[in-house]
This record gives sequence, structure tokens and C-alpha cells, in this order.
Amino acid sequence: MARPFPIGLTPPDWLVRNLRPQQAPVNRPAVVRAAIALTLPLALGIALDRPAYGALASMGALSGVISDTADAYRMRLLGIAIPQMFAAVGITLGSLVFGHGWVTVAALTGLALVSGMISTIGAVASVSGLLLLLNSVVGAGLPLPGAWWLAPLLMTGGGLLVLVQALLAWPLRAGVPERASVAETYLKVADLFAVTADTAEAYDEARHAVTQSLNQSYDLVLGRRARHHGRSPELVRLLAQLNAITPLVEAAPAVRLSARPLPTEIPTAVRHLAESIETGYSGPLGLRLPEPGSGIGRAVDQALRHAADVVTEKSPDALGGAYTVDRRGRYAPLRVRAARAARDVALSAASWRYGLRLALCIGLAQALVSLIAVPRSYWVALTITFVLKPDFGSVFSRALLRALGTVVGLVVAAGILAEVPRGWWDVPVMLLLAPLIPVFTPRGYGYQTAAITPVILLLSDVLNHEGTDLLLPRLVDSLMGCAIALVAGYLLWPESWHARVGDRLADAVADTAAYVERAFKQGREGSADHADRARMRRRLYRDLSAIRTEFQRALTEPPPTGSRAAAWWPLVVAVERIVDATTAARVRVKQGAEPPSTAEVDQVTLHLRELAQGLRETDVLYEVRSDLSGPQESVLEPLRQEVAAARAITSPH
Repeated sequence: MARPFPIGLTPPDWLVRNLRPQQAPVNRPAVVRAAIALTLPLALGIALDRPAYGALASMGALSGVISDTADAYRMRLLGIAIPQMFAAVGITLGSLVFGHGWVTVAALTGLALVSGMISTIGAVASVSGLLLLLNSVVGAGLPLPGAWWLAPLLMTGGGLLVLVQALLAWPLRAGVPERASVAETYLKVADLFAVTADTAEAYDEARHAVTQSLNQSYDLVLGRRARHHGRSPELVRLLAQLNAITPLVEAAPAVRLSARPLPTEIPTAVRHLAESIETGYSGPLGLRLPEPGSGIGRAVDQALRHAADVVTEKSPDALGGAYTVDRRGRYAPLRVRAARAARDVALSAASWRYGLRLALCIGLAQALVSLIAVPRSYWVALTITFVLKPDFGSVFSRALLRALGTVVGLVVAAGILAEVPRGWWDVPVMLLLAPLIPVFTPRGYGYQTAAITPVILLLSDVLNHEGTDLLLPRLVDSLMGCAIALVAGYLLWPESWHARVGDRLADAVADTAAYVERAFKQGREGSADHADRARMRRRLYRDLSAIRTEFQRALTEPPPTGSRAAAWWPLVVAVERIVDATTAARVRVKQGAEPPSTAEVDQVTLHLRELAQGLRETDVLYEVRSDLSGPQESVLEPLRQEVAAARAITSPH
């Protein structure tokens, strides 16, 4: 992971990783929605001689643009509407305590606690908590025009404008995003089969892409059960098609271990299935599959033919079995999931810990600006709210990127506020600035900050008419907020200094031991048991994908946290290969190979549990034994080798 530093001015690795833009396609519909939603209210406000009202509605639209990240229309409805409700509550509560001194400090501190706790539930709750606190800070720090109910009404209207635009095509494109996501998963599996004989790096990358695509597709399709409690034919078909890809995914590790490349007809056939799913075609496919020449080849052939039958099945009733398999999964109706989430938040130490961190920082910020005259002091708390988000990445890197992005945004805003007269000229300027938000947001937090800052400053100037006098106070407020977040939200909490890769990896290793036991359990075999194993394997890969994300986050931390995290990477890959080897062994047993003995399974699981326990007890990789042995012809021999390699990785070099 280390890079050579030929000259003293070369930036360190962690800084380069923080500043490197992420690759992402431009979401053109989101660009158009942002341009209309942020510009139209401002233009209407100016036309009606109420520019402040237009600015408030545009601020609400900005919240909607930030929330507009989902693909499926039903998920957009939840992802935009629910955060807007919290935003309206926040701006109302904030405006009610405006100018009340220490009452304002106490109120915002309490709201920060609530916001932080609900932010740990999930993606929609995270944005809802963010907007709850953001708008309460704005309401408490900025005098708003009109009655107390007018600002929340205008801001909610701006957010709903984004929602209406996002749902315009729903009647014409209902189900299209879900079908496209499932088809993309099939394409990723085709790519995986195409590289089974390539390098380990190419195979691992393709396998990781399959995991991410499966996670996204299941989240997208099963998330629709918020509205579909019963059996929707379209939902049944999509779930059945997703479930049908599982045997193919399970066969890929066996193909990889066999070291025999698959005929090109196999990935080509999977791509044909993807095309049929995306277009909704259910007629005969006319697949030309080669005759399998081995047990592994038969497993792939059977899995592919089964997937083809499911994809081309016209009757939803014939797919009911595939649907009921996943109905016992993690997803439940929205009411049940909301009740579970509320209970988990109230009882979770992690949610309380994060809520208290956020409340401490907001309380300190509000107390500080109450004692010291700081122009437009609400920006200090706003900065803390944006920086101190646990699901948004490293607090340290976000504070750094927030400061850098603010500086860039202020340079852009300085030119606008100094050279562009207020009034109708604000409309074309906003029309140019607004599309940059969805363009730069996927590139990284610093880029998002640089795009949002001039928009917020322009809208603030419409409300306050301070011109370039806003710039220096805004920079000072941002730097103060970053400093408070770094000290009170980062340095004072020892858990911030340690990469969580080891702890999460220990959990994954323990779950892998349970998966090995379940995969070779004797005396019970059926569709339910197969579904349980499939869910365990999918959950394992989902967890390992989250660990990869955590690993990348840890690398953006400064030394020694980043360098310590880098040491875990070989073990992350080793655990993924253990899961692969287990799945491959299970495929071989299903094709007629001799099942392993109970003693062999117990030996492997014992070593895995010892490894998991060791990872929990130390932050430093330590020497362990790896004396696994058994029959060379056993289906578990490749698994034993991978477990031994994983244990050897923990030895110091």
C-alpha cells in the first residue's frame, strides 16, 4: 500500500486518497431536476416581489436534491418525502427557539441527540436526521420572514417539487429500475464467469462487483414490500429471477478452483438472460449450451438452465416457491421495520454513543457562539452536522474535505456576489450552479461541498443582502465547526483512533465458521435448508463488502490508523476465499463427491473460531498455528488450505 516519496513535497497516501475523485456516471435526469427545482422557486419569488420566499423554497429544494439518491420510484417516494417531513419539523422547532439564548442551546443539543440516534437506523433515517438538525440550526440562527408556519411550508414545497419531478415518469416506467438492476446483476455474473480462469485480482474484483450488485438488487426489490404486503406478480417474478441466479453464483468458486476455463457460450448465455429480464421478454431463448464434461460443468449447466426457466416463466403462480423462500428473509412490512428500528435505536449502545457525540459538539458550538459574537454563527453548527456523520465516512477526512471544499466554494461565491447584481440575474446564475450538485456529489464529499457552498451563499444573500461581507465569516465559521468536530467528536473519543476492520472481520470469520457447519450438516437437506445456506452465504458476502468499505474509509485516516488498517487487507481477501472454497466444496458434494466427515468439519470450524477470537483480542496481528491436515482427496482440502493461509497471514513478517 505504501508509495515511494521521491521528493519531500509529495503528499502522503491518506491525503491523496481523500482528494482523489471517485468515478461515477453523470445522472442526467437528476441534473435536470436540480436545475428546475432550485431555479423555479427563486424565479417565482422574484416575479412576485417576494425573493426571500423564493429563497426559502429553493433551500427546501436543495434538501430534496440531496435526498434524491434512490433508483426505484417507491424508494424515491420514501427517500424524499420522509426526510422532508423531518426537515419541516426541524425548521419549525428551530424558529420557535430563535433568539432565546440558552434555551436555544439546550433545544439544539437535545435535537442533536435525537438526530444522531435516528441516523444510525439506515439510509433514509440518516438523511432524515441530517435534515432535522440542519433545518433546526437554520431556524434557530437565521431570522425567517413571515409567520412561524410559512418557512416550513415554503421549504416543504420546494422539496415536494423535487419529489414531483422524480415521480413524473412513474406511470410510464413503473418497475423499469428494478428490472434494470436485476439484469445488471446477471451481467455481473456473466463477467464473473468470463474471468474464472484469469488472475486472482481480476476474479476478486468481478466477485466483489457481483456481491455489490446482488446487495443493491435485493435492497431495491425487497424494499418495495413497504407497500406490497401480499403477492404482486411483478414482485414475485423479480424475486424469483434474483433467487435463480444464486446457484450460478455458488458454482463460480467451484469453476475457479477447478482451473478450467468455461466455454464462451456460458457467459454469453447469461448475458442473453440479462437482456430478456431488462426487456421483459418471456419467449423461447434458444440457448446453445455445450455438453458439460465434468461435475462442475454439470452444476453450471443445471444452474443456467434453471435460471433460463425462471426468466422465461410466464405464470407468476409457477414462481411462488421462489418468492416464499425469500419472504422469510430480513425484510418485513414498513410498519414492522419501523417498530424494530425504534426499539433497536433505544437499546443500542452505538446509537446512544453517536447521539451523545453529536449532541456534545452541537452543544459546545452553540454555547461558544452564545458567549462570543460570531457573525452568522449558525454556520458553525451546520458544519458540525455535515462533518460528524458516521455513515458518511471518516470524521477526520470529512473535516479536511469540508474545509477545502468550503474554500473552493467561497472563491466561486466571491466572484458571483461581487460581480452579479441581485435580482433577475440570480436566476441564470442558479440555473448554472444547481446542476453542479448532482454532478459533483458522487465524486466525493469535498467536491459536493464545493458545489453546495456557492448555492447556499447565494440563497443566504437573497435573505440577508450582505454581499461579499458573508464570505470571511463563512470561512471562519466553517473552520470553527471543523475544529470542534475534530476535537470533541474525534480526538476525545478513543474509538475514533482505531480502525474497526479487525472487529468486523472477527465477526465475519465467526459467521464463516457457522456457514461451514451449515454447508456440511448431515441428515437434513431440502429447499428450506438450501435457502438458509444461500441467505447465510449472501449475508457473509454482504458483510465482507461492508468490511471492504470500512477498509477504504480507514485508509483515508492519517497515521497510524490508516497504516494499521492496511495490514488487515490480506486477511479480508483470505476470508472471502474461505467462503468461496466452502461454497465450491458444497457444489462438489451436490454433484456426487464424497461428503466430508464430521471430524474434518469440526477441525476447520475450530480453527476459524480460534482465529475470530484472536482477532477480537488484539489490534496487532500475531502468530498462530495453522496445522490443518486431512485426506488429500477430500472436498475440504482446498478449504483447509485457505484456512491455513488465513491463519498464517496473522503471523508477523
